[in-house]
Amino acid sequence: MNIFQQLSLVFFLILFCVKNSYSVDNKGFTAVETTIAQLQQAIKNQTSDCEQITGQFIKRIQSYDKSTHLNAIILINKNALQRAKSLDQQWQKTHKMSSLHCVPVILKDNFNTADMPTEAGSIALKGSQPAQDAFMVKRLRDAGAIIIAKSNMAEWAFSAYQTISSTHGETLNAYNLDFVPAGSSGGTASAIAANFGVIGMGTDTGNSIRGPAAYLSLVGLRSTLGMTSRSGIVPLLANRDVAGSLTRTVTDAAKTFSVLAGYDKNDSITHNEVARLKTDYTIFLNKSALQGVRLGVMRQIYDTELADFEVIDLMDQAIVDLRQAGAVIIDPFEIKNFKTLSKATGFCSRFRYDLNQYLNHTVFSDNTSAPIKKFQDIIEQKLFSEQSAADMKWAEAVHIAPKMMQPPCVGVQNDPRRKAFLNAVVDAMDKANIDAIIYPSWSNPPRRVGDNNSPHGDNSPIIAPHTGQPAITVPMGYTQGNLPAGLQFLARPFDDGKLLAYAFAYEQYSLHRKAPVLFPQLIH
Repeated sequence: MNIFQQLSLVFFLILFCVKNSYSVDNKGFTAVETTIAQLQQAIKNQTSDCEQITGQFIKRIQSYDKSTHLNAIILINKNALQRAKSLDQQWQKTHKMSSLHCVPVILKDNFNTADMPTEAGSIALKGSQPAQDAFMVKRLRDAGAIIIAKSNMAEWAFSAYQTISSTHGETLNAYNLDFVPAGSSGGTASAIAANFGVIGMGTDTGNSIRGPAAYLSLVGLRSTLGMTSRSGIVPLLANRDVAGSLTRTVTDAAKTFSVLAGYDKNDSITHNEVARLKTDYTIFLNKSALQGVRLGVMRQIYDTELADFEVIDLMDQAIVDLRQAGAVIIDPFEIKNFKTLSKATGFCSRFRYDLNQYLNHTVFSDNTSAPIKKFQDIIEQKLFSEQSAADMKWAEAVHIAPKMMQPPCVGVQNDPRRKAFLNAVVDAMDKANIDAIIYPSWSNPPRRVGDNNSPHGDNSPIIAPHTGQPAITVPMGYTQGNLPAGLQFLARPFDDGKLLAYAFAYEQYSLHRKAPVLFPQLIH
């Protein structure tokens, strides 16, 4: 789709909305680029209520998602409006709000929900509905959020580069429909970019929160491994999986992380002192947070012949902006034996084992059950798409438990390869007195739909998934075709608050985020 065709589509959609009388709330609330604070202030000021706000987001999904072929949403929650009504009644009675009161959330299709199917983008789980919410979903609801819809995802979260499920097809990039939104949380990313919700939830095994967030001009946080629960989420590789938010602002990311982070008795990875703390991460947000902060530019990751010159120009400008915002830039920052260490921690195959654990421990509702009982059923019944064939073969080849593999396919602290990598990164940061490392989330713009061969420059999987360190991507501008790019910060384990601080200060200094033109405000 060329630029003329996309502009024509915008004109058509405006006429479509006028003809069909889709409207903003008649008291003035607008869903486009709204934040948690703005949404809740509208309720406090009585310029709107939760039912009207929720209805407006649902109308945006109904008006735009299928008509544009964005295909980000697979199902709207039939209980969303009733939930909104109950929150309105609660507010009228108590005039008290929980931290995420009335905030519409879009969930990636691998989060268990008791009121919606959870299919992980696979026909092997088509129609299956768990009896209980995932731990994170329960936390969101307890904080007052509304699960408004589920989003499309790459089948089983296999692909980092595109979002194609065997249940609902392909999701496109909300900024330019000729391009991909990355994977596997591309449905969530395009939905939040198009203002179908305020908080999006994704999962990141290698890059699948940060990659789509960068391609959709969003903030994507992969927190320290051990800060959040994996309970009730369909796994890819449980020793590297992290779930978290995709939002339009760092402030909303901090508010969401304050709800999501914490101890879960059913997930041993959260059984650490930091996760047990109840922390309000918004206290870290300060426009002056970069003053005196030492940032290492890690050209070992991205300064290659295949990197796109426009992305490198944006990165160079980001370095200038960071310096002007008060940061001390160490350029280049290098890690000894980096290439060898990063190559020695390649992803090991444990999907077969982890999926069987999920199936064995998930209770499904009375009227539905998973079409499969174990991983091998997928193979025998050929319940996967062609693009997943190689990944399924990779998974099928491993029959033994992760701890029995040589070397073991386990967590950072018990894997000598991953521990050595973590120690090398932290030691180098300590010697250079570095607070965080920076690099572009991708060294290249999004690929065109159907292009599986052009350079991608995916930098997100190189450190954080192996070492367990936290990383966050923030919008850093746009390349030709209105295609977003992202700046990534990576810090020491459990420095999640500092990461949010640095990201916030950069965001407030640069203000790169802008709404995609294809999804304007609905007009009365």
